[in-house]
Amino acid sequence: MRIGELARRTGVSERSLRYYEQQGLLVAERTPGGQREFPEQAVDRVIRIQELFAAGLHSKKIAQLLPCMRDADGGPSAIATPRLVADLVAERERIDRMITELVNSRGVLDDVINAASQDRG
Repeated sequence: MRIGELARRTGVSERSLRYYEQQGLLVAERTPGGQREFPEQAVDRVIRIQELFAAGLHSKKIAQLLPCMRDADGGPSAIATPRLVADLVAERERIDRMITELVNSRGVLDDVINAASQDRG
């Protein structure tokens, strides 16, 4: 499929898809005219990349993880290693810390909102 169709099917911009290719996250064949041709499984790959970016991982870490993950369901591939598990555990712990910090920030905002509301009432 061409880059425009992949963008349409995944909701990801063509520019982002070119970036993914540049970073080694996505592979495309080239037509004789130089246009990108992506396989059907690129849809699952792009969705997986988006999920990993949303989880706060950077492109270098994603490039390390993708070969060890199945695109269709995100499960470990046959070449998944103990290092992959350790990396994922570390990322989960980082996300847990971020969640804790965000919950604390929300609590501070709630206190300020409540105090401001009481001053008005």
